[in-house]
Amino acid sequence: MKRTVGDRVRVEADVFGDGHDHVMAWLLYRYVPRDREAGPWQQVKMAALGNDRWAGEFAVAELGVYQYTVAGEVDHFETWRSDLEKRIAAGQEIDIDLLNGAKLVEEAASRAGATDAKELRRWAARLKAGDAAAQEAALDDALLALVERFPDEAKITLYERVLPVRVERERAGFSSWYELFPRSAGAIPFAHGTFADVEARLEYVAGLGFDVLYLPPIHPIGRSFRKGKNNAVTAEPGDVGSPWAIGAAEGGHTDILPELGTLKDFQRLRQKAEALGMELALDIAFQCSPDHPWVRRHPLWFKHRADGTIQYAENPPKKYQDIYPLDFESEDWEGLWKALHGVFLYWIEQGVKIFRVDNPHTKAFGFWEWCIAEIKADYPEVIFLAEAFTRPRVMERLAKLGYSQSYTYFTWRNSKEELTEYLTELTQTGVKEYLRPNFWPNTPDILPLSLQTGGLALFQARLVLAATMSSNYGVYGPAYEALEHEPLRPGAEEYLHSEKYEIRSWTWDEKRPIPQLMKKLNAARRAHAALQANEHVVFHETDNPHLIAYSKQTPDGEDTVLTVVNLDPYNTQSGWVTLALWKLGMDEDASYEVYDLLSEERFLWQGARNYVELNPEKMPAHVLHVRKSVRTEKDFDYYR
Repeated sequence: MKRTVGDRVRVEADVFGDGHDHVMAWLLYRYVPRDREAGPWQQVKMAALGNDRWAGEFAVAELGVYQYTVAGEVDHFETWRSDLEKRIAAGQEIDIDLLNGAKLVEEAASRAGATDAKELRRWAARLKAGDAAAQEAALDDALLALVERFPDEAKITLYERVLPVRVERERAGFSSWYELFPRSAGAIPFAHGTFADVEARLEYVAGLGFDVLYLPPIHPIGRSFRKGKNNAVTAEPGDVGSPWAIGAAEGGHTDILPELGTLKDFQRLRQKAEALGMELALDIAFQCSPDHPWVRRHPLWFKHRADGTIQYAENPPKKYQDIYPLDFESEDWEGLWKALHGVFLYWIEQGVKIFRVDNPHTKAFGFWEWCIAEIKADYPEVIFLAEAFTRPRVMERLAKLGYSQSYTYFTWRNSKEELTEYLTELTQTGVKEYLRPNFWPNTPDILPLSLQTGGLALFQARLVLAATMSSNYGVYGPAYEALEHEPLRPGAEEYLHSEKYEIRSWTWDEKRPIPQLMKKLNAARRAHAALQANEHVVFHETDNPHLIAYSKQTPDGEDTVLTVVNLDPYNTQSGWVTLALWKLGMDEDASYEVYDLLSEERFLWQGARNYVELNPEKMPAHVLHVRKSVRTEKDFDYYR
């Protein structure tokens, strides 16, 4: 289970006993500090929900690990009190019953401290009196609460497991990522960019409202079997190769590509980003070019073919001759694991606290379980994003092993039905407890088919969906702003002139439509707590299949944001949106204002059913702040 600092953890459990005796349930929790014994158990009495279901919750205030479990006990005193009420209602004699109750109270006194024991014995004496006052005392809620504070621990049943909660910092649950290639950030078109060039772009990215700047690998790039433009097998003179072919004579995973600058330059970039409210996220790709120093020093860390040569990466029929995968089942697996763990530690020591991990599903699960736990024990503030576009159970397993965030299938969910089903799965099922989605409409690896033909309107719609459906989202920024949509070949989800293999020259102009929309969306996300979490998502009915409507709301209901998106990038779509007002804490005939955070228009709505029309040539979406204040007829006339 994952939470962020300040969250509350709600736990439900089935707690029951044999016979007709009543039971009570307790939620036990404690914080587990680093390098110290776990603190004492704190307990919260759980509330009965009916049919043997109980619920309780606690707050998490510290980074690190909390533990929780559940305890149950037969509640003899409450059972006695319930039976007594029935006997009184039936007009039966209760003298002996009052004495039985006094005995239970005295037993509780024997388990209490001196002050409470004295108070309990006074209650017991009142019950023994057997008069009308004794009957009144027996049914006093204050007596029930006092007795239940001192259960008989010898008779308590503990759940057989102690369960962990990993508590991370706020950015693990709420973040906006912007990805760019440093080598394409140069002021001179098509000249190799540097960290200093990226530094010059920081105010631009921060001005768009992003708080994480993600850089692909910044390490030396191999020369052997270097790929050319458009993934050509043979590189031409001057081709820069793929940053993911890591390692050359200049070094490996803890070294920097000389063309980008020095470690000092990197530190200056990181510090300036932080001064602007952003963090740098680095790509960690555990694979090596044939020129990586590890290939010569540690040949056992790689798989060998029958002819004795090292096996390069393949996904038949595709071949990646410029990359050697690591062998996690190597005879020297311990040495390999420690070296990889050391890569993280090196960059953490340089001040990096966010890592996007390339293809973690192709590495040993056991390694991630060990490595992430080791790092989190000393650096609980570190955040890991899993770039694992793979099978659902594998993605879920990586999340359970410690990944803070996960890439998702959002990139390929396009229809109203697909989006509704997928977001419901991520936010309303057990998956929500441990897998935090990070929605990306594009990546350097993926140019979705939808973006290849939809034009500006579809780019806008997908950006709105990503930013409002998920509290964590990201975008491969320069390409998205430029509306890059030409595939390598028809039907392929790869970019023509992919930046993975060549330097590109981009226009950095915040006045263009996509940067303007980014700025507005990120401002809305920062201003509205409803968009900063995923727990309270509600889909609302529309009578047009091209219109999707959904809302997010804070737990207290104080902040509500409703998003309506036209999924048709070519045509104006209109229809009636029917809000589930009861889920939003509003009366069915309420009148209320909705304020569009994108267009800054205000509309007065009344009741559940309201009309929406979205022209994709203007803006294919509304992001509406729902203001629940009641308006007068004069206001109605003004808005009409």
